[in-house]
Amino acid sequence: MPPENDSIVELHACHYLTFNIVEWIDIFIRPVFKQIIVESLNHFIEKKGLTVYGWCLMTNHLHLMAQAKQECSLSLLANDFKKFTTKIILEDIDAEPEVRRSWIMKKFEEASTSLKLLDKFQVWQTQTNPVYIDLQNTDMINEQLEYIHLNPVRDRIVTEAEDYLHSSARDYIGIKGLVNIRIPEEKTESDFIIRHISSYKRLLKN
Repeated sequence: MPPENDSIVELHACHYLTFNIVEWIDIFIRPVFKQIIVESLNHFIEKKGLTVYGWCLMTNHLHLMAQAKQECSLSLLANDFKKFTTKIILEDIDAEPEVRRSWIMKKFEEASTSLKLLDKFQVWQTQTNPVYIDLQNTDMINEQLEYIHLNPVRDRIVTEAEDYLHSSARDYIGIKGLVNIRIPEEKTESDFIIRHISSYKRLLKN
């Protein structure tokens, strides 16, 4: 298993990634910014060779279980995703009230200055903390998906993971979600979904 640091050793293997907004700013409480992430993920899936097995967007971070196609690099795709979404977020920041917009832009600028970057504004933290996921290991897949999908349950946003729109939990109970994910091919969908639902119910009772 590759080391759990910020370098993706197996460039085409599946990894769990976390994209955090600088200073943990709650950008994604606004629908416009949530939609940016949804549309950007689907764009990278369709055009950039990204495969997404699971995702969950919280108020200030994005969890992703993803893999790059053979001709791509997951490290490069992750960096491109940050750049791509940063540009759109900065373009749409006018959707925020003036006082909040000024505060957010100041935080973005301070983050860039502290990191000594060329770009004036830094939206995402630099690290993604990748963790290798073995797609042949059902227990590992289930454990990671449970962690991703139960984020809004732990934060008491919803009582059932599948009630949260901005994640792939719905896809795993047979309801089409907002992002075009792929359920791991090594498992039959019916068996995988049934096991996934039962694990939700067990965890929610604890």
